[in-house]
Amino acid sequence: MGRRKWTAHFALIVLFRVNVVLANWMYLGMLGASVPSEGPKNYDIPRSDEPANYGTSICSSVPGLVTKQRNVCEEQPSSMSAVILGIRRGILECQKQFQSERWNCTPEGDDNVFGYTLTRGSRETAFIHGILSAGVVHGLTEACSAGNLTMCSCDRSLEGLSTPEGWKWGGCSDNVQFGTIFARHFVDAPEKESRKSNRKRDVRDMMNLHNNNAGRLAISRYMQRKCRCHGVSGSCELKTCWKKLPSFVEVGNYLKKKYDESVLISLKPRKRLRRRGKRKVPVRKDDLVYINKSPNYCIEDPANGIFGTSGRLCNKTSTGPDGCNLLCCGRGYNTQVVIHVNRCHCKFHWCCYVTCRKCTTEMEIYTCK
Repeated sequence: MGRRKWTAHFALIVLFRVNVVLANWMYLGMLGASVPSEGPKNYDIPRSDEPANYGTSICSSVPGLVTKQRNVCEEQPSSMSAVILGIRRGILECQKQFQSERWNCTPEGDDNVFGYTLTRGSRETAFIHGILSAGVVHGLTEACSAGNLTMCSCDRSLEGLSTPEGWKWGGCSDNVQFGTIFARHFVDAPEKESRKSNRKRDVRDMMNLHNNNAGRLAISRYMQRKCRCHGVSGSCELKTCWKKLPSFVEVGNYLKKKYDESVLISLKPRKRLRRRGKRKVPVRKDDLVYINKSPNYCIEDPANGIFGTSGRLCNKTSTGPDGCNLLCCGRGYNTQVVIHVNRCHCKFHWCCYVTCRKCTTEMEIYTCK
């Protein structure tokens, strides 16, 4: 009897620990999102990437924040709106980049948003960490330059410096350095705390930290130079330039390319990450890295956070990932004819009414079996 009680007690502890581990900071991006009351528990992402103004109340209510993140949240509550905006922007861009592929970046629900995909250690895990980390930098830098944060302002460190090309740095550059440093402290906190408690190098923590940094580097890589000419009649006798944030679409396109070229690393990294099978080729800082190969995502497997592709729209004529052959995994597809009725050939009559005809168009849509 005593043994049964001990076993039950141990099981409860294990379940509690798993729930705590699964929850994480990415849940901040889901604030304001709705969860269906019926059916699979996956979130409906808000259409807008503009979050409301959140105060210190979220610091204690969001599950999964580690001590350092809660401290940042409580000490800098004004920055949390920018962090939330950045996370949400990352999730939306992830969905856009993968909207036509078998894995389409659908949140799996619960407190860690991406469920088993985050613990899988796959290429998708790498992309999520990269794009959300980049999103946090982007959101913070944008808020800083707009004057929405009291602890920073735009970057004037280059102002007045001349270049060999004959132009000068001037104006107010977007302060990507502030955004990068703040994001590093906030986003990297769980893995760094885990490494301190375990006192050993865990390859998953090293992988996540590397991918977080790769996402941040993507912002710096695509900083744009904007210039303004000064002179008589636009002669450009003097030109001042400043650095501006790239559009987040550019960052998403770049990280998607890095996802396609992502690097499989050794499970025994020692002091640094190493390629599996090609140890003499170094892993670059801007590479996305992973430790486990991805499943094919074809068949629904809720226990492992896989939604399958049944019912997904596909393109009959495409040979790419959105094509019915690839997206439907060879299972075939259903064809439906959708009839649209619209007003057309409208004519204005004096005075004052409009007459229109009704035009019908037929369109075939294809969904995976």
